[in-house]
Amino acid sequence: MPDDAARPDPRADNPGGADAEPGRRRGRRAARPRNAAALILWRDTPAGPEMLMGRRHAKSRFMPNVLVFPGGAVDRADHYAKPLTPLPEATRIALERKATPSLARAIAVAAVRELYEETGLVLGERQGAGLAPDLACIGYLCRAVTPAASPIRFNARFLLAPAERVQGDIAGSDELDGIGWYTRDAAHADALAPITALVMKEFLGWHCLVPSARVSHPMALFQGLDGKTVEHSSVGAQAAARPVTSR
Repeated sequence: MPDDAARPDPRADNPGGADAEPGRRRGRRAARPRNAAALILWRDTPAGPEMLMGRRHAKSRFMPNVLVFPGGAVDRADHYAKPLTPLPEATRIALERKATPSLARAIAVAAVRELYEETGLVLGERQGAGLAPDLACIGYLCRAVTPAASPIRFNARFLLAPAERVQGDIAGSDELDGIGWYTRDAAHADALAPITALVMKEFLGWHCLVPSARVSHPMALFQGLDGKTVEHSSVGAQAAARPVTSR
């Protein structure tokens, strides 16, 4: 996400952060949330699942020293990228609940692009100066909307992908350092923003399910520090009931 914003309280500026703190003047219209995507890249180990995370640089004006998943705002170019593979049907349906088909695809592309820009890992193929994303392995976990009180807002989708699908070596970037694989305990021992902790808990609940049940995991929406609601009880049921259409 952008590093040129004024430094906020991480709870107030993160999607799903505390909405009790006044972040704007009374009577001022709430900022419109920007569409954003984050990717939870995970792998299984004897110690449990590990997630790829990184820490925002200490000199960042936006949320310094906070441990996060790779991610950022959707760019205009993300709408025009040509993926190697389409999104799985269940993921597409989940994204299209609150997005047009073009935006849904762009959100997934943004997650893959941000992964590459922030960590050096490629989910897809490098093609010249560009990146052709592999969307076929991407799952949908949840959504988080920054509270209206915040001067900077995001409508963030948290997506999933298995680590065995990526290529390349982990590298630092202008946005993240300390990039590595974190267990739940290791992440909680670091500086976690509240929304990151909530999303991590959601991921661990999803991970505990057998693979056949994961597609039907309820789609969560976070609004406010503890404001979790369910957007739909079963993505799998929607996929089964909705015919595939060409795009």
